[in-house]
Amino acid sequence: MENRISATHLARRLGDVLGRIRYREDSFVIERNGDPVARIVPVPGKSLTTVRQALAAWRAAGKPDPAVAADLERIVREGATGRPPRQQGWRRAGSAR
Repeated sequence: MENRISATHLARRLGDVLGRIRYREDSFVIERNGDPVARIVPVPGKSLTTVRQALAAWRAAGKPDPAVAADLERIVREGATGRPPRQQGWRRAGSAR
């Protein structure tokens, strides 16, 4: 499906527009002051993975490694710094702890 949008709208909603191009295969004519200046279309031959392909890859991956799950839980718990998270809180400027 071809849509017409302004350059301003494209600048404000670029992520959304790119998602529509990629996942819905929409195309867009970009207008400036009402005049068409460009067209954005999906890349030819580029297709998304089908559910069947994704399921086949998942089945071929084998059994999950329990150590990976433990590492992920530790990372989530400690955050990116590798240290337990500090207490967070708001306090007024100049107030004592």
